[in-house]
Amino acid sequence: MALTQSDQTPNKNNNDLEILIVGAGFAGLYQLHHLRKLGFSVKIYEAAPGLGGIWYWNCYPGARVDSHVPVYEYSMEEIWKDWNWKERFPGGQELRDYFQHVDKKLDLSKDIYFNKRVTAAEFDQDNNQWHIQSDDGEFTRARFVLFCTGFAANHYVPDFPGLKDFKGPCHHTAQWPQQGLDFRGKRIGVIGNGASGVQVIQEASQQASHLTVFQRTPIIALAMQQRQFTPEIQQAMKADYPTSHQKRRENFGGFDYDINFQSALAVTPEEREAVFEKAWAKGGFSFWSNTFFDILMNEEANLTAYQFWRRKVHARIDDPEIAEKLAPETPPHPFGVKRPSLEQHYYEVFNQKNVQLVDLKTTPIEQITPQGVKTSDGEHDLDILILATGFDAVTGGLTQLDIKGTQGETLKQRWEDGARTHLGVATADFPNILFIYGPQSPSGFCNGPTCAEMQGDWIIKCMTDLREKGIQRIEATREAEETWNENINMLVSMTLFPKADSWYMGANIPGKPRQMLMYPGGLPLYLTQCNESAEKGYEGFVLTP
Repeated sequence: MALTQSDQTPNKNNNDLEILIVGAGFAGLYQLHHLRKLGFSVKIYEAAPGLGGIWYWNCYPGARVDSHVPVYEYSMEEIWKDWNWKERFPGGQELRDYFQHVDKKLDLSKDIYFNKRVTAAEFDQDNNQWHIQSDDGEFTRARFVLFCTGFAANHYVPDFPGLKDFKGPCHHTAQWPQQGLDFRGKRIGVIGNGASGVQVIQEASQQASHLTVFQRTPIIALAMQQRQFTPEIQQAMKADYPTSHQKRRENFGGFDYDINFQSALAVTPEEREAVFEKAWAKGGFSFWSNTFFDILMNEEANLTAYQFWRRKVHARIDDPEIAEKLAPETPPHPFGVKRPSLEQHYYEVFNQKNVQLVDLKTTPIEQITPQGVKTSDGEHDLDILILATGFDAVTGGLTQLDIKGTQGETLKQRWEDGARTHLGVATADFPNILFIYGPQSPSGFCNGPTCAEMQGDWIIKCMTDLREKGIQRIEATREAEETWNENINMLVSMTLFPKADSWYMGANIPGKPRQMLMYPGGLPLYLTQCNESAEKGYEGFVLTP
């Protein structure tokens, strides 16, 4: 009988490692593959029964990546040369299949412990090692710990009164039942309309007897412009893969877009419209990040993009009142300062008779009842309640763990007044822990696989340099942290991002410090600063033999 990934048992000699990687998504697998080739003693602990990180857990109806291929995949030819995508924006199952292909090519699972969730870690200063505890009660010692937990590892559920009383199935999109859920003929309610909300709403609208969408803030969703790929199309595309993968190394957000240095205000209205139309037709995040350089910096320029988007949306909605709720004349926030979602037929959903939009700004939720959701204008009876309420993003996946540093503080306590890192990879008082795709790195502003490789290469070089120099301990300094934080604050002050209560700013979680959680200077500038530190003997870090 063939073994599933969760049944496989790697070699058990892992209680004393050079490097422990936490998380088996794009970043963790990249680290494992390359560090293993370099001869490090390295393993991965993964909480899920299978590969893929967030793409194991993303199994709700409609789950789909919002970055196009070939950007959203590894650039390693040994992987892409005999892998063909079926869609430009792959769905959750296809991404799971892709990770199985990666595993087959690179033989990774033998060094991965599945169903093994890290719960706590404490640094042993005498031996410069981390003692890591997992939920099975086992302890592991590792010189270095690389956290590859992603920015969406800790889902968030608001404190709705009565939520536990609801009698029907109730699931956050991040904790969807792996066996699925039957929507046919059901009365379904969806709270939240970010990326997962948009996707599940599109699916539920086609099967539910009635769908109630509870909207607090209108989502600025962009046209996905999905396309199907035949094997022949994919083979033709692969001639340009090396160019595309090189472009993403040079792009602000790790995509393969060409850079446009024009101002939206320095061209004629007709020229501006033409640029917008071209980006809209291209689909995906092109309209967000590939029109004019000042869209996210200048309010007047920003408004031109919002107004274009609003015209596109209103043309698709039959009821003018509903159209105004979904795309109001006054922007709910500047365009693009909250992460846009991609949609295929989201706005047409609201033309259906079985779909109701509830505006929570005018009729807020009072409580969840056993039968449904009660707002200030009455009760909405439901059979299924879906919570698309987002994540304690970027920092939450780390602060939920009991990671104790050299001063007796946990990482959560250390970041109580805001995350502080050097280069987005390390925090003072927590030696030998490095983050990939973590706080104050490009993270949520960067295409995931690009960051996994580019930031990952820097981490791999760091590990190699430390080994060659006989360094047992690397730790960021508080002075370097403050300099990095000031750098981020200076960069973000030139943008419109602080004008929205987004997860980028930590503003979606009550009590969370408001700060820009990502590095906003773009991937190329970020990598330049990381490389400069390395070239100067890892400036901003204390190295101990």
